[in-house]
Amino acid sequence: MANFFVYVGPYTGPKSQGIYVYKYESATGKLTPLGLAAESTNPSYLAIHPNHRFVYAANEIGNFAGQKSGGVSAFAMDRKTGKLTLLNEVASGGIDPCHLMVDKTGKYVLVANYTSGSVAAFPILADGRLGKASSFVQHTGHGINPERQQGPHAHCILLSPDNRFVLAADLGADRVVVYRFDAALGKLTPNDPPYAEVKAGSGPRHLAFHPNGKFLYVNSEMGNIVTVFSYDAAHGTLKELQTISTLPKDFKGQSTTAEIAVHPSGRFLYCSNRGHESLAVYAIDPVKGTLTLVEIVSSGGKEPRSFELDPSGHYLISANQNSDNLTVFHLDANTGRLTPAGQVLEIGAPVCVKFVPME
Repeated sequence: MANFFVYVGPYTGPKSQGIYVYKYESATGKLTPLGLAAESTNPSYLAIHPNHRFVYAANEIGNFAGQKSGGVSAFAMDRKTGKLTLLNEVASGGIDPCHLMVDKTGKYVLVANYTSGSVAAFPILADGRLGKASSFVQHTGHGINPERQQGPHAHCILLSPDNRFVLAADLGADRVVVYRFDAALGKLTPNDPPYAEVKAGSGPRHLAFHPNGKFLYVNSEMGNIVTVFSYDAAHGTLKELQTISTLPKDFKGQSTTAEIAVHPSGRFLYCSNRGHESLAVYAIDPVKGTLTLVEIVSSGGKEPRSFELDPSGHYLISANQNSDNLTVFHLDANTGRLTPAGQVLEIGAPVCVKFVPME
């Protein structure tokens, strides 16, 4: 079975200085630390170029070179050692960028700026560096929660499987905003209709498509729910099918959702809970796309900010931000259930985990 580099983007501080890299063995799920791949400030979300030669990081800061903006960093990857070399950095166009991805053609990086509530696209030049923004859109609107939803907060940006639409979860406005994406020019234009709403005050955070492209799953941070939408690929439109809790019925404490992902087989969905410190596992109806709870298990740490399924679908790595560790779980491909694989690795404030095949 193939081996991978695993890159982890943390919040930087006393225990972390940038992006870290690990060797990952698919057969056993074993992670071996390879050290600091590159120094970077708050590289809280990472995206891998389709050619596996470049890594892009959202630098979640509020001041970039004197501007009220965060940054986006481009790195070249050493395919033998996993080390990263900084190519360039650009202003993200908004404060606290927290999510980004590379489009299917490998020509653009798209980023979501959380605090100021905007999205932007940047061309990727031939050498992997980033050019000036090809598109920028400032979101508007607010939700019913005066503390968390006083204005727009773009929290996630996701391309449709066919690369024709871009979807952005806006926690502040309780919307999944939909754009038409011109992959030739890197332009974002509002779709018709321009967004789908989620439950008021629930705060949509992250998005995940089903592998068949027919369903979209949205976890709402403040509502502790997952909303299932059917997705019309021809028109980029969403229709709500189901809303389901991520927490046990008897839980009384404070908790918020964080990450969401669909298993490569399309049979299971996973969502993390911060506060309850757990991972919720659901079975997906193959026809309807709806969810049935399978189990809710401990994340093995505090504040499971993110997690990533290994490409084979046999293991899951949870990034537990407030306990400064990564935990590895074995995943039963028949039931979707998770069991601790016996590995806990220390790293300061981990936020994002990404796999890259080794040569």
